[in-house]
Amino acid sequence: MAAKQPGVTVRVPAKVNLCLNVGPTDGDGYHQLATVFHAVDLTDDVTVRPSRHWECTITGPYADKVPTGHANLAMRVAQRLADECYEAGPVSMTIDKSIPVAGGMAGGSADAAAAMIAVDQLFNLQLTKLDFTDLAAEIGSDVPFALTGGTAFGSGRGDQLAPVLTTGRYEWVFALHHEGLSTPKVYAEFDRLNAHRKIGFPQVPGELLAALRSGDPRELAGALSNDLQEAAVSLMPRLQDTIDTGLAEGALGAIVSGSGPTVAFLTADRSAALDLMVALTASGVADDVVSASGPHPGARVISTIRPV
Repeated sequence: MAAKQPGVTVRVPAKVNLCLNVGPTDGDGYHQLATVFHAVDLTDDVTVRPSRHWECTITGPYADKVPTGHANLAMRVAQRLADECYEAGPVSMTIDKSIPVAGGMAGGSADAAAAMIAVDQLFNLQLTKLDFTDLAAEIGSDVPFALTGGTAFGSGRGDQLAPVLTTGRYEWVFALHHEGLSTPKVYAEFDRLNAHRKIGFPQVPGELLAALRSGDPRELAGALSNDLQEAAVSLMPRLQDTIDTGLAEGALGAIVSGSGPTVAFLTADRSAALDLMVALTASGVADDVVSASGPHPGARVISTIRPV
């Protein structure tokens, strides 16, 4: 029997922001944030194998929307680890992509987090938790949460995390739009819309934290909020039709995920989620509709065969 090819596969979740409160900019021009991240079981699988050359293959429903060269964040992370750790070498990377691209669900950041763990495991680099945390924060503000998963409070640029007590399980339906939204453009539109308003220091509403402790999806639905939603809808007006249709069809609550354009609908249970998926698909207000539940763990190794 032929030996199995060495490789490590890491599964990593998408996220939805249950609250995204945007504050004033800091000295570097970035907005201060107060957010609650929530990981859901809509996942990507990132596999790395030893190779003589750097190469990347994308599979899954979003394969044609993801770059395979240096523009791919996960590949850049793998190459950086190889530059800094002599034990690591070139890898062949495969990303099985199920998280929407440019959809406000941190798919690129998730893949970067998965690549960090996969390369560490493949070459037995023995990186510490602090190593992962520091590198993740350097790569992007959503990467640290992709490592931890669950439900967490994010401050600063969203990269400073603290766990949030959450009970129960929540059923979501995501209305996807193939036309992506640029995060910088959404923030620029937020700035334009708020040019004459005083923006205070961002805080997570207490009612959101109380709702998560209660485990009641109806309480949580009433506490969802996103300061970027107005800007996202301004740039893509069809999002308002998506939101209105989902609420009319029985969703408990709706929110644009992050900078959009994905719209997340919270439902009462799994049966209600399936009914909503059918209604949204029939209405034509989204290009695709998927369901997921949360909270879900962060990036995790699901398969390991190390080089002999």
